[in-house]
Amino acid sequence: MVHDDLTFHDEVEAYCGRLSSPAGGVAQLHVSTGHPHVDVVVERWGAERDVVWRGDSIATTYTPPPDDADSVGCRWPITTSIPIGDDWRSGFHLVTVTAPDATPGRDVAHACFVVTADRTANRVTDPADRDRALLVLATNTWNAYNPWGGRSLYTGGKQVSFRRPFARGMLSRPEVDRDDRKSRPTRWGEEPDVNGDRFQEYRHAHAYPAAIGSSGWFSHERRFVEWAEAAGYRFDTCISSDLDDDPTIADGYDLIIDVGHDEYWSAGQRATIEAHVRRGGHLVSFSGNTCFWQVRIANGPGPDGTPGDVMICHKYTAHDTDPVVAAAEPERMTGMWADPVVGQPEWSLLGAGSRWGLYSRFGQATPRGSGAFTVHRHDHWMFAGTDLRYGDLLGGAHGVVGYETVGRPIDLDEYQLPVPRPIDGAGGTAEIVAYTPASNIGVGEYPASISALSDQGDIEFIASRMYGEVTDDTLARCRYGNSVMLVNRPYPPDGGEVVVIGTTDWVFGLAADPAAGPAVEQVTANILDRYLA
Repeated sequence: MVHDDLTFHDEVEAYCGRLSSPAGGVAQLHVSTGHPHVDVVVERWGAERDVVWRGDSIATTYTPPPDDADSVGCRWPITTSIPIGDDWRSGFHLVTVTAPDATPGRDVAHACFVVTADRTANRVTDPADRDRALLVLATNTWNAYNPWGGRSLYTGGKQVSFRRPFARGMLSRPEVDRDDRKSRPTRWGEEPDVNGDRFQEYRHAHAYPAAIGSSGWFSHERRFVEWAEAAGYRFDTCISSDLDDDPTIADGYDLIIDVGHDEYWSAGQRATIEAHVRRGGHLVSFSGNTCFWQVRIANGPGPDGTPGDVMICHKYTAHDTDPVVAAAEPERMTGMWADPVVGQPEWSLLGAGSRWGLYSRFGQATPRGSGAFTVHRHDHWMFAGTDLRYGDLLGGAHGVVGYETVGRPIDLDEYQLPVPRPIDGAGGTAEIVAYTPASNIGVGEYPASISALSDQGDIEFIASRMYGEVTDDTLARCRYGNSVMLVNRPYPPDGGEVVVIGTTDWVFGLAADPAAGPAVEQVTANILDRYLA
């Protein structure tokens, strides 16, 4: 049976020294293989996959992964430098490294880098000549789930390095219908895959880690970019830690977009996004479990300890093990943003949080749920052109609600329509347009497809941190919630809007079977058009 640590399962492995580089810069590629040479192809992956650079018969050497590759990085020598043209368009670039002499099926490695915009030029040209939206790839979350070299943040690690390969399948793999999803949608007459058995069978058969169902370019952002660029939308692209490195990176953009599973935010990243919204910019989050854990981006030890090459997150033990707590810097603790020790709940920005709904159709969390949002405010601008009515289901055919979610406590007004319940830490105003039940779960309630949590579950942890004790009452207060679609205005009167589509799997409804209806695509277009038209 294949385990999650697939280090050197393939006969060639590779990573880029930095995950983002500006146009006109250089991407450094690090390769390790026992074969004498490799061929390298770089593609910009948008609506299409366009080859932008090739290198043939590049000499290589084998460098073993150090014991601390997961936490400190590989420190492999540079194999080749990829020149990034001044005219290269911002976006995700896949690097495919092939060892021609290797065993077929184990002869390919994938690495990646993002080309960021030429922002100097953007500032001096007509605003109409530059893209108005910035897509932030959730690379912090990719790194958290990446088990290459030993441990991820889900298998005992508290520090993970960006300077190592991504695990097999996280960046590219063959397209399949449903089997690589943790909240696999059901068809007529099927029973739901409550325990994740189909997901496990698929990943073990193809030697993929559990991480492919949770994060990585191929699962989430790739689907959004393919659809959006094909539909004519343009945006510049950056990675999570770019917002930490450069507080001005969002300047000049009307809209920031995050997609899929954007769970791990640094303080610098969050401050950059909050400043953007405070000055009137907008945020659209097609993401679940968003901004749940605080991380610190730091410089790793060793000769290539360049800025921002490791990410620290103590997660469930942070209040006991993170040294910043003892150093009287509790606000920097790498636990939940909503933890009272940190005191900066994600709902102060988003208007919603996973404290009120973390999972859908995942283990015993609403295992037979609809996989859809139930429409309540059908006359809202989000639903223009869809013909959706009150009580209709949005996205059920493709299971757009799952596997991780974001919710908000709800009351009903005099018309029996949902309104946000006031909660500590959430200012401004919010408008709920659709929601569906979601829940937190605990020990014994997870599916086999999860790769962690042997001693406690999320519900026990959240109850202990939010209420100071775990009782039947506090567990019940943390169990029941929802996945919500809302518009939040956190900083009135001059701040921008925050749109939350609180589910990781929304993107699976894009470019879907036309017979199932185009409603998910239309809603997505309505949201983007509101801020970019």
